[in-house]
Amino acid sequence: MTDQAKVRRHAERIRELVASVVRSQIKDPRLGMITITDARITADLRDATVFYTVLGDAAAQASTAAALESAKGMLRSTVGKALGLRHSPTLTFVLDDVQDQVKHIDDLLAAARTADAEVQRLAAKASYAGEAQPYRVEDDEDAASAENEDEDEDEDDDEPRAGDRR
Repeated sequence: MTDQAKVRRHAERIRELVASVVRSQIKDPRLGMITITDARITADLRDATVFYTVLGDAAAQASTAAALESAKGMLRSTVGKALGLRHSPTLTFVLDDVQDQVKHIDDLLAAARTADAEVQRLAAKASYAGEAQPYRVEDDEDAASAENEDEDEDEDDDEPRAGDRR
């Protein structure tokens, strides 16, 4: 069983190494404005997945993917030497579509705000389906007669009963 902290440290180190090599050693003109966003490595330290983003359109993304594939051997040997592992991990490059997900979430939030505004607009015009006060309310005359009955009962309670002690 491999220590999870060790796996995380190796993944972070792979991310830093790949970013450094891409920035300084790869001179491929197909390589666009690339950012290495994350790296993940399996528990056996044999396979690593490197996530990246590219500034630009689909053509820039495709050309950057081709440049990374052609430089994969050099990147793998650099990572293997720097990590000092018995086996150099194989590198897989995956385009990180964070920007698309962010745009999708922003669109969903905007739609939710619009729907909430529509509900509030409809609620402002709404009225009760039945009476404004659906519960039974005693009239003033009924309330006064109920109080008089309660007072009569209280007066009867003042008389001592046979079993009561005072």
